[in-house]
Amino acid sequence: MPPQGAGCRPGWPCCRRSLAKPRNDRRAVRAAVRGVVEPQRSRGPDPRVSNFPAGIGVQSKETWRERTVHSGDSMGWKTGLAGLGIVLIGGGAAGAYYWYFREVTPIVTVETIKTRDLEALVSASGKIQPKRLVNISADTPGRVVDLAVNEGDRVAKGQFLLQIDPKLLRTRVQGGAAGLQAAEGALAQLQQSVETARVQLEQTQQNLARQRDLWQQQLTTRESLQRAENDLRAAESTLQEREKQSASQSARVGQERAQLDSARYDLSKVRIESPIDGIVTRRNIQEGETAVIGTMNNPGTVLLTLADMSVIQAEVEVDETNIPSLVIGQLAKITVDALPDRVFRGHVTEIGNSPIQSSGAQGSQTTQATNFKVAVILDEPIPDVRPGFTCSADITTAKRAGSLGVPIPAVAVRELVYDASGQIVRTPRKEAKRPRWEWFWTRGRSVEPVASAAELEPGQTRKETEGVFTIRSGVVQFVPIKIGISGDKYFEVLTGLKAGDTIVTGPYNLVRGMTDGDLVDVEPVRR
Repeated sequence: MPPQGAGCRPGWPCCRRSLAKPRNDRRAVRAAVRGVVEPQRSRGPDPRVSNFPAGIGVQSKETWRERTVHSGDSMGWKTGLAGLGIVLIGGGAAGAYYWYFREVTPIVTVETIKTRDLEALVSASGKIQPKRLVNISADTPGRVVDLAVNEGDRVAKGQFLLQIDPKLLRTRVQGGAAGLQAAEGALAQLQQSVETARVQLEQTQQNLARQRDLWQQQLTTRESLQRAENDLRAAESTLQEREKQSASQSARVGQERAQLDSARYDLSKVRIESPIDGIVTRRNIQEGETAVIGTMNNPGTVLLTLADMSVIQAEVEVDETNIPSLVIGQLAKITVDALPDRVFRGHVTEIGNSPIQSSGAQGSQTTQATNFKVAVILDEPIPDVRPGFTCSADITTAKRAGSLGVPIPAVAVRELVYDASGQIVRTPRKEAKRPRWEWFWTRGRSVEPVASAAELEPGQTRKETEGVFTIRSGVVQFVPIKIGISGDKYFEVLTGLKAGDTIVTGPYNLVRGMTDGDLVDVEPVRR
C-alpha cells in the first residue's frame, strides 16, 4: 500500500477509512443534483475533505458526491412507485366496494305460458338380448373329434354341431348287451327249474293223498305216510327257493337292460345337434379338447351358445322410483349405440319383482342405487345386431295433449304460511332493488323471511310449496302451482296458471334466490 498522499486512488483502503463517516452537506448535494458547481470559498479548507489525505481530497470528494446523488435518485424512484401502488389499491378497493354494495336490477329471461303436448318418459339403459338363448353343454365326457360350426354361423334346428369320441361308449354298449344276454340266459334256466319244482310238488301232493287213502284202509304203514308228508314239504320249499332265484335273476336282467339303455343314450349324445334356429354367439371348445359334463349351466362347461335372434328384447335397468309408473304393454323407443341413426319401437313385456343384485355387493357398506330389470320386446327384428349391444330405452308412461306446461328450471320451492282456510299469508314487502352482495350470497336459496313456529298465529301452518315467479311491470311474485306429469323439458301445470301468463325462467341461480317484490329487467329478445 502506498503512503497516503502519494498518488493513491479512490477505492483504496486508505480512502475507505477516510470516507467512513463523511459530513452531510445538503447544499452541496442539491447543487450536484441540479448540475451546478458551487464555487470554492476562501474561508479555509473545506471541512468535508479535511479528513482526506493530502493530494487526493478533490478526487475522493467527487466520488463521495456521485454516490450521494445516485442514492438520492434510487430513493425517489422507490417512493414514487410506492405512492402509485397505494393509489391503485385504493382505487380498486373503492371500485369493488361500489360494485359489491350498489343496488342492481338483475336481468332475467321470461316465457309466456301456452298449451303443449306433453309426454312422460322413463329412460333407462341396458343390453340387447335374444328372447331365447340356449347354452349347450356335454351330456357325456369325452374328446371332441369333430367341430362343425364357428362363432357367428347361422344354424337350423337339427343341424349337426359337434361330435364327441364315441369309442368308449360303444364299448360300454357292447358290454351291456353281452351282460344282458347272459342274464337273460340265466333267467331262462331258473324259470325252467321253477317249472320242474312245480311238477315235483304236484307229484308229492298226489303221493301224499294216495298214502292217506291207504292209511285209512290200513293198507300202508305209518312210516310211508310220514315219508310222503316230508316229501311234500321239501317240494314246496324247493319251489319257493327256485321262484326267489328266478325273481332275483329277473331283476338283474332289468338292471342289465337299464345299463345298456343308458350306454346307448350316452352314445346318442356324443353327436350334438342344434335344438333351435339361431346364431352361434359363443364357442368355448376347440376340436381335440375334452368336454366335461355340465352342471346347472356352469359357465365353465358350456360348449356353445345359440341365440334365436328372430325375437329381440332390450333388458334395461330402471330405478326403483320409476317402477310404480311402469305397466306391461307400455310403448317404448329403443336406440342402439352401434346403430345411432335408427330408432326402434317396442313394448314392455316384463317388469322384475326383485332388485338386481350387484356382484360383490354383499357385505359392502356403500349405499347403492336399487334397480329393477325391465324387458322390452322390439316390434321388428334388427339386422346385424349382436347380443350384448348397449342400448337405451325411453318408455312412455303418460301423455297429455293440449295441457299447460312450464319449463322445469322455472319451478322453485318456497316455504309459505297458510291460514286456517288454506289461503297464503303473505308478508308485506316493499318493492325495491337488492344490493349485488345479497344476490351474490343468496344464489341457491331464498331470503324471504319465513315465520318461525313461535311466530305463527293460531290456525296458521307452514309448508314447502312448489311454484313459479310471475312478472308484472318488472316486479316478480311467487305463485303456487300443482304439477302433473313431467316431460322432457316441461312440467304439466294442473292449477295455478293460465295460458298467457308470463313467468321467469332463468337464470337458474336467480330463480332459486328470488323473492316476492324483487325488481327485475327482462332480457331483450335476440333476433
